[in-house]
Amino acid sequence: MTDPASLTLGGQAVIEGVMVRSPRFVAVAIRAPQGHCEVATRQVSSPLLTCKWLRAPFVRGAVALIDGLLIGTWALMRSAGAAHADHTAPSAGKIRLILVRSLTISIALFFLLPTILVRVLAGSAASPLGENLLEGAIRIALVLAFLALVGRIPAIQRVLQYHGAEHKAIHAYEAGLQLDVDSARRMSRFHPRCGTSFLLVVLLVAVAMFAALGHPSLLVRLAERILLLPVVAAASFELLRLALRFRTLGVVTALGLWLQHLTTQDPDDRQLEVALTALKTVLATEQD
Repeated sequence: MTDPASLTLGGQAVIEGVMVRSPRFVAVAIRAPQGHCEVATRQVSSPLLTCKWLRAPFVRGAVALIDGLLIGTWALMRSAGAAHADHTAPSAGKIRLILVRSLTISIALFFLLPTILVRVLAGSAASPLGENLLEGAIRIALVLAFLALVGRIPAIQRVLQYHGAEHKAIHAYEAGLQLDVDSARRMSRFHPRCGTSFLLVVLLVAVAMFAALGHPSLLVRLAERILLLPVVAAASFELLRLALRFRTLGVVTALGLWLQHLTTQDPDDRQLEVALTALKTVLATEQD
């Protein structure tokens, strides 16, 4: 039997619900239109637990990201089906298409567009360091503006509230408190292991890594931004892992927590109930 207190839990917000994951299981709880809470569970087997060589530095980051994306897609599809009482939920194929399209647009908007803008604004006379610093500043500004704007959309606000509920529920578990609404309500909606902190580290690592590539032509720079994105993500994973393990890079951690002002909102009690349901389902499944 697994000791629940020893588990490291993660999760994400989905449509009208929360997904919580333990090392071996994942549970997604969704508030259905009729008012009740629907729960789905599945066993997961991360390659990081079964293949030793995949846990090598820089390799494990890529594996963790792909594994998390697959589990997150499953949770999103389950929530899309449960949240539509009229059975108008998009199909699995359509959801995958939406995710691929969103990823493509994100790369174009946040990695390629800043490169083009800097070359247009600064021209070829700018120093490599100045050009990359300006590109990084534009990239960070675009990300912050995007998060601030989409956070004003009512449907997205609901997701951000569930994101806050997920953090509060996990905080209550990690503090050893009763897993009820009163305990979770007192917890912070900001969590140091949130993927928002990873996003910030990616933006900062991209500035340093791209600055070391010199001053190539625009086409080469655009190709570098695409091809080196997995390397940037893997390096960011390792840096954040060290920061959390050894309590270093306090500034990065603090900035990541600050950024969660844009990616989380305070949940109501019904949303906390959903997050706690997902959390307790995972713990109960681990104990079974």
